[in-house]
Order: sequence, then structure tokens, then C-alpha cells
Amino acid sequence: MWLVDCLGESRVRENFMHGSGRGCWKRSTSNPRRRAEPPEGNLGIWQPGLQVERPPRQHPTSHCKDDDRRGSYEHERFDFLGYTFRPRRSKNRFGKYFVNFSPAVSNEAKTRLTREMRSWSVPRRSDKSLTDLALMFNRQIQGWINYYGRFYKSMLYPVFRHFNELLVMWATRKYKRLRRHERRARRLIADVARRQPGLFAHWRWGIRPDGWTMGAR
Repeated sequence: MWLVDCLGESRVRENFMHGSGRGCWKRSTSNPRRRAEPPEGNLGIWQPGLQVERPPRQHPTSHCKDDDRRGSYEHERFDFLGYTFRPRRSKNRFGKYFVNFSPAVSNEAKTRLTREMRSWSVPRRSDKSLTDLALMFNRQIQGWINYYGRFYKSMLYPVFRHFNELLVMWATRKYKRLRRHERRARRLIADVARRQPGLFAHWRWGIRPDGWTMGAR
């Protein structure tokens, strides 16, 4: 016998003893706020001593290791909503370093963001200007910054450095004089970033193509 996880054992016992006498309940899919309803047919009556089967645990328990909890455990990290929670080195307001259990963008999320950037085919858009590219992609980039950049933002830097490299590749295809001259193309993009630091959202955030990163940590 199985029961949905939303009902506790005491709630299930009460429903069996004083409800309709059916032995299995299901969640209503049409309205999530409705109370779980019994299925058609009498599948049995609650009997004393009957064990309720709970669904198996889907994820192991993780130990939040930091300076106050220094023991070693099998699971000391976990991923949740695009973040990886694990022990990280942090610095307090007095400049002292310590180990803190904190979130940062996960490797899986970084791979997904980089893959999406490649799907934009920036190097092939030689018919567009840098201003056009900024108008096309700034909203998406700013959304990533707002979500993934709230905690330990330095872990997000490689993603936007990759986008800067895509801009360099775009310059080598757009301007004939820069073909097969990647260094010159990188210098061109860096000069534009110095003149217009607010053109792209990640430039405003400090990830410049000249290698300078504002507020790096």
C-alpha cells in the first residue's frame, strides 16, 4: 500500500478510520489546493498495526561544513536551483579569511549558460554592429547576472569571459583587416569597452575584455 507524501501517518489513520474507508488516496491534479481525494472503489479498510509505506529518500543528507563544523562526512555539498552549496573560503569585514558554507553558480548551470551563448551564433552575425548585439543579448545577460551573481559572483566570471571571446571572433569576421589577427581584434574590443563601459551588461558588471575585472574576489 502506498500513500502520497503530502499526508502524514496520523492524517492517513484519521482518514481511514473516520473517512470513506478506502485504502489509497491520490493528489488532485486539477486543483493543487483541493484536499486529496480517494480513488474509485473500495481498496481495503484500515487495520490496526498496518504499516504505512513512505517513498524512499531521493537525496542524501548533506553536512554543512564550515569553520564551526569541521568534521568530514560523505556528502558535504549539494546542487539546488542552479547553485552548488559547499564549503568556500570567504573574507569577513575585518579582512580575515574563514571557511563558510555558501552557494555559488553550479558547474552544470555554467555549462548550460555557455552552451546557450554559443547557440546565439555571435561570430556569424557580421551584419550587426556591437550596439545591435548589445540590444539583442543584454536582457538575457542581465537576467543571469541578477540570478546567479547574487552569491560568490567570481564563479560566474568565466561565463562572461567566454562571451568576450565570442565578440573577438565576431570582430575577426566582420572586419577584413582583422582576419587571422586575433590579437588586434581583441585590442579593438578592449578599446570599445574602455570608451563605452556600459555597452554590454557584463561590462557594466566589471567583466571587461581587456582582462580587468572590477571587484574581483
